[in-house]
Amino acid sequence: MVVCTVDFAYGQARQRDILPYRHFMGTSLWSIRNLFPESADFYELDYGYRITGNDALIVRAITWKYIAPLGIPYGPSFEAKEENYPGYVRAFGLGIGYQRFVWKGLFAAIHAIPFLQTMHETGQAKTQKGFQLFLQAQTGYRVNFSRQRFYIEPSVAFNHWPVNTNLPASFVPKEHKWPNYFLFEPHLN
Repeated sequence: MVVCTVDFAYGQARQRDILPYRHFMGTSLWSIRNLFPESADFYELDYGYRITGNDALIVRAITWKYIAPLGIPYGPSFEAKEENYPGYVRAFGLGIGYQRFVWKGLFAAIHAIPFLQTMHETGQAKTQKGFQLFLQAQTGYRVNFSRQRFYIEPSVAFNHWPVNTNLPASFVPKEHKWPNYFLFEPHLN
């Protein structure tokens, strides 16, 4: 709903958004997959605040476990067991994002998530700790249900992690084989 008001100091009409729901919570379809026997071991919880009808700030909490470099592109190597680390990485992150609706339900978003990581090598009792800065650009379309109280946002993301520190020596050859970005990652939040 849009209300037109008059600013008497300048005598100009302006529009002000009235938002019925300024706060929102969300998650990813991957989080729901954890309810099934072969879990994704990925958990995400988003809290957002709508600044205007088109702009929102988002706080995103994520934890995930991954067993291979994140930069492996789609293709024969994507889920190949020979690309796996000799162990796994558990990452915990809390980041911030900005979302802008550019036309009807079409949106663009950016997110920056710093991750604290623990690397677990197979057969090693000791774990290593590291840091990863995960950047994401996203574009998608919002599909509203039930008067905008519920919605889904299918999108595609472009990910880049310019900082990824303190990998175990046995992980480094696998990691350096692949780029530090992943293009066209599908999302359903």
